[in-house]
Amino acid sequence: MQSLALIENWPVPTAAAAVVTADGRVAGRHGPTSHRFPLASVTKPLAAYAVLVAYEEGAVELDEPAGPEGATVRHLLAHTSGVAFDEPRASSAPGTRRLYSNAGFELLGDHVAKATDIPFADYLREAVLEPLGMTSTSLEGSPAKDGVSTVDDLVRFAAELQAPRLLDPRTVLEATTVVHPGLAGVLPGYGHQKNNDWGLGLEIRDAKSPHWTGATSSPRTFGHFGQSGTFLWVDPDAGAACVALTDRDFGSWAVEAWPPFTDAVLAELRAG
Repeated sequence: MQSLALIENWPVPTAAAAVVTADGRVAGRHGPTSHRFPLASVTKPLAAYAVLVAYEEGAVELDEPAGPEGATVRHLLAHTSGVAFDEPRASSAPGTRRLYSNAGFELLGDHVAKATDIPFADYLREAVLEPLGMTSTSLEGSPAKDGVSTVDDLVRFAAELQAPRLLDPRTVLEATTVVHPGLAGVLPGYGHQKNNDWGLGLEIRDAKSPHWTGATSSPRTFGHFGQSGTFLWVDPDAGAACVALTDRDFGSWAVEAWPPFTDAVLAELRAG
């Protein structure tokens, strides 16, 4: 895909990207796709997938108590638990605001580890990474932000999101459907959003503006970006997903570069 070469114009030391279609075909790769990059918050979808595996295995229930009083596993996954951004304290009642929370995902990791009697990093590896062949991916700390991976590995995960093998497709559909619709909140890096919609560990584009995906991205697009200059999106209407990893922290360069890049990728996909 010629559009992937646009990453060469990004003001970053190193970048790699790839596109994988809904049938699992890698439509294109560009850059050092086997290079390991810190994922920052692109770790969260991987962690959420492991939580959902634990749910399907019966180790946890989505609506069982977890985190602060009144909150559940579902609240934590959807950033509606009321937990503050970087500390495990309640700052609002569960289900009333969309408060993006690293601490909430750390509570999730602890909850699953206690329920399974397996350290969360090990559970993630055994439940998600090894079955998908993601041999270059590891969790080296917080399940909110301390993953390390490659484009080649994340292509495998992006293919799984489009054609699930580890989870029932109905569970993935639930994870990509808005939880607690209509809640306002701040989308990190992009400011206050009137409808800051999220599923279970995955942000849902809907009509958010400004946004890190493209102007032509469908409202059903879901995924995540990370403060280390990384993103993964899946656009069900386009029948494809895109992964891009860099080694420059998110900033104004990404705000300017990512949307036209995504629009170029989508245009090339539409052109066939």
